[in-house]
Amino acid sequence: MIAVVVLASLLIGVSLGILGGGGSILTVPILVYLAGVETKQAIATSLFVVGVTSAAGVVSHARAGRVRWRTGLLFGVAGMIGAYGGGRVAEFIPGTVLLTAFGVMMLATAVAMIRGRKENPDKKVHQELPVLHVLVEGIVVGLVTGLVGAGGGFLVVPALALLGGLPMSVAVGTSLLVISLKSFAGLAGYMSSVQIDWGLAGIVTAAAVVGSLVGGRVAGRIPQDVLRKGFGWFVVVMGAFVLVQQA
Repeated sequence: MIAVVVLASLLIGVSLGILGGGGSILTVPILVYLAGVETKQAIATSLFVVGVTSAAGVVSHARAGRVRWRTGLLFGVAGMIGAYGGGRVAEFIPGTVLLTAFGVMMLATAVAMIRGRKENPDKKVHQELPVLHVLVEGIVVGLVTGLVGAGGGFLVVPALALLGGLPMSVAVGTSLLVISLKSFAGLAGYMSSVQIDWGLAGIVTAAAVVGSLVGGRVAGRIPQDVLRKGFGWFVVVMGAFVLVQQA
């Protein structure tokens, strides 16, 4: 079974490297359904795995100029505040409720990504986003991150691409910076009430990091529209799977 978990962990990294999200969407189900880890422990472990993997994935995107550092750091810091609070609140919410909410949010976000946004040809999409705009979105997405163990890529990427107007490839690269910061903050919130199997976490993380480096090299070669819609349908499948399991 550990071999299956390792192979699945490679997919976690590839997903993060190419899509800038999907890591936690894969990690939580893998830990719960393949590794047999209890829900809240799986969520906390997911935050560690996704945090480390995202940090590694930023490197290749940054080298290709696909990271907006100011936007990413502001969003990340605001998200850390929300994520820590979400991680503390999650202690009082049943695991089944958390997973169900996780699945519902995935589907709602996926629909937005598949539909896309109306492009404004006069809008400059390569600039940093307004500070207040970034901070508000960061806190809200961070709260969700801490509650359900999602690194937030499936929310951060749409926020940057659909609401912020960044090119999809730049939204992907920037989201990895945000995800890393928020994941570690959410993990800090969970550590007061959850014990992590660090051996398992290390194995999953190592495999995921390898996958993220591969995904990061491939991401820049995929058309923007294909990347956006592919991300959306990927989230639809995983969200439906989680909801069916909970039902």
